[in-house]
Amino acid sequence: MIIAYSIIFHFIMLYEGQQHSWVTGFYWTLTVMSTLGFGDITFTSDLGRAFSVIVLLSGMISLLILLPFTFIEFFYAPWLEAQSKARAPRELPEDTKNHVIITHFDPITKSLIEKLDQYNYEYVLLVTDLPKALELYDEGYRVVFGDLDDPETYKQLRVEQAAMVVSIGTDMVNSNISNTVRELDEDVTIVTTANSADSVDLLKMAGADHVIQLGQMMGKTLSRRTISQDSRVHVVGRFEELVIAEATADGTPLVGKTIAQSNLREELNVNVVGVWERGNFIKPTPDTLINKESVLLLAGSVEQLRSYDEYMAIYGSNDKPVIIVGAGRVGRGTAEAFEERGMDYRVIEKDPDRVCDNDKYILGGGEDIDILKKAGIEEAPCIIMTTHDDDMNVYLTIYARRLRPDIQIISRATLQRNVSTLHRAGADFVMSYATMGANVIFNILERNDVVMIAEGLNVFNLETPKSLVGKTLLESNIRKGTGCSVLSIKQNGQQKINPHPETKLNPDSELVLIGSVEQESQFMNLYFEER
Repeated sequence: MIIAYSIIFHFIMLYEGQQHSWVTGFYWTLTVMSTLGFGDITFTSDLGRAFSVIVLLSGMISLLILLPFTFIEFFYAPWLEAQSKARAPRELPEDTKNHVIITHFDPITKSLIEKLDQYNYEYVLLVTDLPKALELYDEGYRVVFGDLDDPETYKQLRVEQAAMVVSIGTDMVNSNISNTVRELDEDVTIVTTANSADSVDLLKMAGADHVIQLGQMMGKTLSRRTISQDSRVHVVGRFEELVIAEATADGTPLVGKTIAQSNLREELNVNVVGVWERGNFIKPTPDTLINKESVLLLAGSVEQLRSYDEYMAIYGSNDKPVIIVGAGRVGRGTAEAFEERGMDYRVIEKDPDRVCDNDKYILGGGEDIDILKKAGIEEAPCIIMTTHDDDMNVYLTIYARRLRPDIQIISRATLQRNVSTLHRAGADFVMSYATMGANVIFNILERNDVVMIAEGLNVFNLETPKSLVGKTLLESNIRKGTGCSVLSIKQNGQQKINPHPETKLNPDSELVLIGSVEQESQFMNLYFEER
């Protein structure tokens, strides 16, 4: 355009009788197009002035629109994209090894990442949306931008050197990812979730090593917390011969006694390792008082807990049905667990498609007093909130606590941040869907057992730290230094349940401990700094 205008300028000037060089024409064109207009060279004819207007207008368009657009499109945008890709790269360094590849970001994988960070495992989060990848990067996550179904993506993620691939999308997406990854590597561990029981076999055929049905698992976990039907123990976890169980004190001779006065360890060899008081976990001391609302956390062998049952089973029995609010995957899983245990229950559900044609399902909402009365709220020992809406669970918990101050309330929490809110609302036990899922996946990675007693409280096993070898439990000061309690010691192929304080810790032994997430982390930091 500039060259063309310079040539036209030259001929119009000749037409007017003016003589200028080609350089002068180039100079005039630039001054007019840039709107500088020095005025030292001008046309005298209407033709020249019309031409000047055309050059001026085209110059304004070029300066205000074309040039900025060209700069942004071909210079600034590529630079910005390069900066973005540098923050969200498409591949990992070649020497990356033993890392965990996570294909989706949600509350479960968020909790899993926190667990991986706690134990110093490397991970990478695969994100398909660049703005989302940058957002997560700015929040401190290690992200890689790529496509979920592209084999080249997993090559760039060094899948052949990875420890695990975790996919918790839809069943169809999970099957595609499993098949893609398995074609690239036969050995990497693939963990997926399954929303439908029918998808479990299909996902395993696609290449998944572990398929987790979190809804059903959560349902069973909630059902195990239902301890108001009688005073017998209810198992919540096992470590080989060690059994972790809970038992209600209501209606038993234990109410009003201290732990020392109960003589449970002396007479039944059962160890009280914790006491629940309205959702609060208390570490027991000999002077801890057992109240009507107390729930005892017990540790012992099968025979020892059976002796407890024989002693306590006649107390506090209640055959009234438990109420389950919600018939989703978690609610149905809870009902199935009750069926297996032979316990009566009633399920409240708003969606007619989820209501089975039997007398155990009631169509309606948990906020309807008539529906609650029909389900037996006035005599039910326990009500379980299983909806995926945390706001609804909080509302129903407050409502149920007002209706029945003495009823046991158990609830799930989809988001971990709502656990404390549900406890404040009046729930006795709250299980986080995200934390439970993260623990299950992490257990597969670690190839060990972690039993989630309640939100934030775990029973876990670890090898005996070298610094403690040769010391007795009393000398180790594990409880004083970390807050964790030792439940059993496995050494020489044998498991010592509820070991004596003078038990010496040998090399190659394993400890089974109970503690909160913070106490577990403190134990790791104190004894496994270079894990």
